[in-house]
Amino acid sequence: MPQLRIVFAGTPAAAVPTLDRLAESPHEVVGVVTRPPAPTGRKRVLTPSPVAQAAERLGIPVIDARRLDADATARITALRPDLGVIVAYGGLVREPLLSTPRHGWINLHFSALPAWRGAAPVQHALIAGDDELGASVFRLVPELDAGDVYAMRTRPVAPGETAGLALESLAASGADLVAEVVEGIADRTAVAVPQEGEATFAPKLAIEDARLDWQRPTAEVDARYRGVTPEPGAFTEVEGVRVKVLDAAPAHPVPAADDPRLAPGELRLVARRVLAGTGDGAIELRRVQPAGRTAMAAADWWRGLGVDRAEAR
Repeated sequence: MPQLRIVFAGTPAAAVPTLDRLAESPHEVVGVVTRPPAPTGRKRVLTPSPVAQAAERLGIPVIDARRLDADATARITALRPDLGVIVAYGGLVREPLLSTPRHGWINLHFSALPAWRGAAPVQHALIAGDDELGASVFRLVPELDAGDVYAMRTRPVAPGETAGLALESLAASGADLVAEVVEGIADRTAVAVPQEGEATFAPKLAIEDARLDWQRPTAEVDARYRGVTPEPGAFTEVEGVRVKVLDAAPAHPVPAADDPRLAPGELRLVARRVLAGTGDGAIELRRVQPAGRTAMAAADWWRGLGVDRAEAR
């Protein structure tokens, strides 16, 4: 089987398993393209991306590129790649770079295409209440996530699964999927088929997308919480203070018959649990982080409020 020269493009932690898997393969990863160091943490320290850190560990040359412009294209072309592999890089591959590797580019996308094309497929799938999550490896084309699909896997959503946990799982299984497709491209057995069905789209989430709407039914509030956890991070406002909701779940059982039903957004301590009323039930808050403070157990936060009830908005 011919050995391929692969250039890999990716940025977040979800891309690292694929890079590791390719580095273990018989093929040669000749370069890694990633976004430049970005400020992280409270002190805003410039930090290389998870993919850049992985490439350094593996001894693979890194090309820092905020976008795949003419300079980045020239540097990638100089590597003489046979195949480009991209996982959540954070930028578009356009011509002439799209045609630079002789086998083109393949992309690992965390959905069952054509469902949830775009930057936040797992988050939107969970928010929408989908029963399944997926991963697809497809041929990159100019149109967003529209290329023919080489391979796809789906699995049920696990109970209580957040976007963070789902991405970690899909990143691991997706790495194996990419490796299988690369082998197929190398030995000329890989076959890509057109996407079938109606496309849905998953644009990047904004901070306001993470606000919990307590007027909605419990299932929808829970889906929103899981879809935006850990990023951009579920939140609500209590007594004028923004409070991040770090851990929450539908309240089972709901308050006992002798307890008054919680109005949407009403917060109370019930049977030692901090509950927030929804449109048809309640959500239990387990761990929170009020603005300007550290994360804490919801019960500790509630005791600090010193009230019998409060209202979340």
